[in-house]
Amino acid sequence: MSSIKDRAQLISAAAQKMNKNVYDDARTIKSITHKSEMPKEASKVVTLEEAIRGTGLKDGMTISFHHHFRGGDKVVNMVVDKLAEMGYKNLHLAASSLQDVHAPLIEHIKNGVITEISTSGMRGALATEVSHGLMEKPVIFRSHGGRGSAIATGDLHIDVAFLGTSSSDPAGNSCGYSRSENGKSICGSLGYALPDAQYADKVVILTDDLVAYPNTPNSISERNVDYVVVVDSVGDSSKIASGAIRDTKNPRDILLAKQAAKVIINSGYFKDGFSIQTGSGGASLAAVKYIRESMIEKGIKASFALGGITAHMVKLHEEGLIERLIDVQSFDKVAAESIKTDPMHKEVSANEYASADEPGSATHYLDIVILSALEVDTKFNVNVLVGSDGIIRGAIGGHPDTAADSALSIIVCPLLRGRIPCVVDEVTTLITPGSTVDVVVTEYGIAVNPRRPELAERLRQAGLNIVDINALKDRAKSIIGDAAELPFGDKVVGVVMNRDGSVMDVIKNIVD
Repeated sequence: MSSIKDRAQLISAAAQKMNKNVYDDARTIKSITHKSEMPKEASKVVTLEEAIRGTGLKDGMTISFHHHFRGGDKVVNMVVDKLAEMGYKNLHLAASSLQDVHAPLIEHIKNGVITEISTSGMRGALATEVSHGLMEKPVIFRSHGGRGSAIATGDLHIDVAFLGTSSSDPAGNSCGYSRSENGKSICGSLGYALPDAQYADKVVILTDDLVAYPNTPNSISERNVDYVVVVDSVGDSSKIASGAIRDTKNPRDILLAKQAAKVIINSGYFKDGFSIQTGSGGASLAAVKYIRESMIEKGIKASFALGGITAHMVKLHEEGLIERLIDVQSFDKVAAESIKTDPMHKEVSANEYASADEPGSATHYLDIVILSALEVDTKFNVNVLVGSDGIIRGAIGGHPDTAADSALSIIVCPLLRGRIPCVVDEVTTLITPGSTVDVVVTEYGIAVNPRRPELAERLRQAGLNIVDINALKDRAKSIIGDAAELPFGDKVVGVVMNRDGSVMDVIKNIVD
């Protein structure tokens, strides 16, 4: 065997032929450390304060978080409380979404710890305060695919990502479940955290289950992790399926789900090997139950189900009706447990899920998507972010991403919610352009975008009640009359970004 010096000379000579600058002295090759001198365990475990100081975080920088624990998240408040205690100011908080549980951020905005927010959605007291003009700078709202693209391109540069995980080893190999008996929290897929882990300058993992090395298979690699912080709890798994994600028993939602299922079955896209995604609304989730019967009857199997995966999707998969599950966010504990054990249940990052910049993103292969809405207007534009009262109360999520890329996009919404019309002349805030929406399903009829006359004819031939969307708007108006004009002020409190990084719409403040 040649000596280290001989090998160095050979490498140097070869590199010189390739016009590369290298040192040709054998002394430049480091001697190999003997195994016995290697550390037994490469630990990155520190306290939260030590991690923050170690990242070099400074006032004015951008910090990020994910929302896979949804209403049960404990990481955002915990970290921002610590940052406030340490005296940080003027921080940009870039979360994949914000929930009711994040109301304590209001005080941190008032005291100057947080001065900018970028997110996909916002709910609860925080959203109400922002809608009334709490912040000097408008909140930037992006879709999930848009956020992933912005992080990858540097439009949303993250200085430090604080990512809660269900388990981690001392090196930082982490995931959204645990194989140990001490596991406290489970969230399943970490899809919305993966772009942060990949592109952030520094990454801090927070976990309540520190396991022995190696924690494999892992979602986040130790290669991307700088520090690991062990805390009492990163989240309450029981609250993942709270809020917008619900299994409905509402008779109207069930009627809408059945109608949506009929649209799918008679659309021309319901055939062996089709792919599907459902949104978070009760009716859109329930529609899965009703297409199952036809899948069994007709011998049709889906190639994959995409997006936020639910127990219903897991059941169809286990029955052999869906071949693969592509999971960017586990919508309940059943889905979170499934991803731990089933190799056909695949976790994907937000970029792999819905980035317009990724040629291979899953939405590009999506046949059918069923989505909910707060409002739809006569041009088929959709609003899922701002309520009819002008208050921010939802999330963009993957709504515009999936509507744009799917072959068939179906919006399911009631004609009225109480005394509030859902089909209107013009949506309060534009989130999903009508050019990407194919069908609107209500309890009073089904409207098909005039851009899809062949689809309307198929559904009409199947005996479905196809109506003009203007007729739906007129019917809503005849029941509740003209809606009062919203008292918007002049201050821009939110900016809605398009998938391509351009501005889609703005949200003005509400004046009491």
